Amino acid sequence: MLLFGRATPTDEMLIFQIDRLLALAADLERVRRGVPPESMADEEAPILDRWILAQRIVPSLAGLSTGHPKLGGANRLIGTSDLWLLSEDRTWARTLSRWYRLGRAAEQSGLDS
Repeated sequence: MLLFGRATPTDEMLIFQIDRLLALAADLERVRRGVPPESMADEEAPILDRWILAQRIVPSLAGLSTGHPKLGGANRLIGTSDLWLLSEDRTWARTLSRWYRLGRAAEQSGLDS
């Protein structure tokens, strides 16, 4: 997750993330077209031995949503997809799926305040 705003130097960080995501998007498109991984990865691709599928925690938001295009209703408790951008003033957030306008932050006691 990256903070963005006037006081946060984001250019280098944004360029790095953009390049990573563009490379991933290009590989996704190649897979869709049937290009085999062997022709996309070079011979220097690392070997991962004795691997398992794992899960890791990524930043996301939870809160009471109103006006969500897929999760209708008012004040509906939701969890977002991966959080990518958060404005310094905490009024905007960009997740993998969409932008959110941020209202009040929850108090430490939870969402029921």
